[in-house]
Amino acid sequence: MMLDDFMTRAALAGIGTALAAAPLGCFVVWRRMAYFGDATAHAAILGIALSLALNLPIFAGALVVALCMATLVTALVGRGRGADTVLGVLAHSALAFGLVGVSFLQGVRVDVMAFLFGDILSVSRGDLGIIWGGAALVLALVAWRWTALLTATLDPDLARADGIDPKREELILTIALAVVVAVAIKVIGALLITALLIIPAASARPFARTPEAMAMIAAALAVGAAWAGLRASYALDTPTGPTIVCASAILFAASSVYAGVRARLRSQ
Repeated sequence: MMLDDFMTRAALAGIGTALAAAPLGCFVVWRRMAYFGDATAHAAILGIALSLALNLPIFAGALVVALCMATLVTALVGRGRGADTVLGVLAHSALAFGLVGVSFLQGVRVDVMAFLFGDILSVSRGDLGIIWGGAALVLALVAWRWTALLTATLDPDLARADGIDPKREELILTIALAVVVAVAIKVIGALLITALLIIPAASARPFARTPEAMAMIAAALAVGAAWAGLRASYALDTPTGPTIVCASAILFAASSVYAGVRARLRSQ
């Protein structure tokens, strides 16, 4: 069977994660929510610790705690403290409590590095089902609410005038982000998830003239980075998650050079 090959499973896992993360990453870039993604991803480590302690599925624990963190961040930001302060405190606190919690687990063999930086080569068929199921859910949710999400992102006042509740759309975005974090933690790791969200979207910006085009280009770049990073990791014997992010960074550098050259040519 094709899925018996660990490289095939890894490639499918990377592609599924990239397809879910890239369009959502466009909203993270447009809303300047990078630290929000960090806080949600770091909270997933605490969810993993709770899952292992309670003998629950890791995906379920990571998803529930990521959702709780995302909701908490949404509630606290803007209440007398700067968003960067609240997000910084919550992100690093959740990561620290998660790592400390893992250290207390007795009789449970835990590879903390795999959860921090990903372990895509150990993805199983069951993991693939979770990843692609989560990706399908996120893509369906974003497609269903695309116009409302975009309007609420670009102009909340216009959204209200059109009968769209910006807070509701923010909650939908929060749920989608938590799902992406939960499915991506096995592939890319808690410390690198935000990079997979942001870098492809930022790389796509110079090539896109519409938000829809940016989302599609970001998805294509994310899939390309996942594939290139996986192949490079196999050839060079490097950590796969960080190598995927390195491939994304190279694409971002290339898009930045392209944008700079295009701007210079237009100014002449």
